[in-house]
Amino acid sequence: MQENVPIATGWLLNATDKMDRSVIKSVYLIFCPKTSMKGTGFLLESGQIITNEHVIRGCQATDIVAISSFGEKVLFNKLSVDTIRDLAVLFPKIKLDSGLTLDSADNTVLVGTVVSTWGFPLGYNGPAPLLSVGYLSGYKAELKGTNYIKHLVVNGAFNPGNSGGPLFQANDNKIIGIVVSKHLPMSQFQLSALRALANHKTGFMFNATDEKGNKIEFSESQLVADLLEHFKSLTQVMIGEAISVSELRTFLNEQGIK
Repeated sequence: MQENVPIATGWLLNATDKMDRSVIKSVYLIFCPKTSMKGTGFLLESGQIITNEHVIRGCQATDIVAISSFGEKVLFNKLSVDTIRDLAVLFPKIKLDSGLTLDSADNTVLVGTVVSTWGFPLGYNGPAPLLSVGYLSGYKAELKGTNYIKHLVVNGAFNPGNSGGPLFQANDNKIIGIVVSKHLPMSQFQLSALRALANHKTGFMFNATDEKGNKIEFSESQLVADLLEHFKSLTQVMIGEAISVSELRTFLNEQGIK
């Protein structure tokens, strides 16, 4: 075990088996200070880190930081994204050892199979990732343009921040999917109303300072929209989705990564 291991990480490693410890060491918190976006990523044995495109959207490679379970920061000098599949591959400035492997075959995972992911759900910043467990509920064809993207539908607690995390079958550490989203109990009408509130800038105005020290001005309706959006993100919904590993393999092949 490395020196100067954070206390919570040490406790977690002592409470997990060898297979889970290898996963914990390969899962990273992904953060972009430029957009304040946070998610999860994982190291491949080929040396790159994988996450969702929406996690690092609006950021350059040099804007992004990955933080390991040991508190080590990893910086990047290159990235490639696939907006159709919602995947991103990050190229670290330094060589990272070990890493995870993809499931070797695109065999159909049986409905009812227990699956799990490690990640950093909203409101939790580590240092080590948290385990979420569920089971495969079915499959979904996500239509993007003229292409159908294969998604696994999971009955499990996926939350904002888990996006980009690796999905495994129980008692295995081969990646079968990449966590991408959860289903929210809101209609399109309600989502449209929320967006309208967020864009309404008339009425009583407030002045404040954001977490970066910048002066901001917002209306009463924007404050309400922000609070509703925050509580929406915290809603525990036990249905989520993961991008099939077959989509990741195709993306990596297109990037020349074996």
